[in-house]
Amino acid sequence: MIVSPCISICKTDPLTGYCYGCGRSNEEKKIWKDKNTSEKWKEENLKEIQKRLNGWQLESFKESYEHKVKVGISIFKKENLK
Repeated sequence: MIVSPCISICKTDPLTGYCYGCGRSNEEKKIWKDKNTSEKWKEENLKEIQKRLNGWQLESFKESYEHKVKVGISIFKKENLK
């Protein structure tokens, strides 16, 4: 099962329409939640959203997403639960 790319930094860039945290559009977020969405689509979308991010934003996403996959919670959310 492919883990959602949400890293709990949910703010949308008004110019691009993409989330600052995960790089997804609102429509893509809805598709991720749909139980009928294929793992193949999710896999491809993960690649696509990482192309939208760059510099510190991409590095932050990769670090937090990797942590979420391993531990089950994003770094940002973990810090806020303390």
